[in-house]
Amino acid sequence: MIIVCQKPLKKLKINGIALFPFIFIRKPEDKENNVLINHEKIHLRQQLEMFIIFFYIFYSIEYYYWLIKLKNSYAAYRRISFEREAYENESDLTYLTERKFWSFRRYL
Repeated sequence: MIIVCQKPLKKLKINGIALFPFIFIRKPEDKENNVLINHEKIHLRQQLEMFIIFFYIFYSIEYYYWLIKLKNSYAAYRRISFEREAYENESDLTYLTERKFWSFRRYL
């Protein structure tokens, strides 16, 4: 895991994004935001489990499925199984040590 502070993120409404093997964050002080970093680490684990490329394919399919169904981009984003797992467990800083393989399936 490599944490990078990226200026282009300042134009987006996101605080961070995980693109294996990097975690890009908007503000340098977010390097100390353990909840945000844990959320993104969960995504890195998900990406590894799905051989990276399949994560992005499945993530996109799931996003567009929910977007068509809900007609709301933020609601669609929050319904993605990968995001649901990450948001539900981001505050548990020990989650990744006890997490089972493909745990995101629970959130489908």
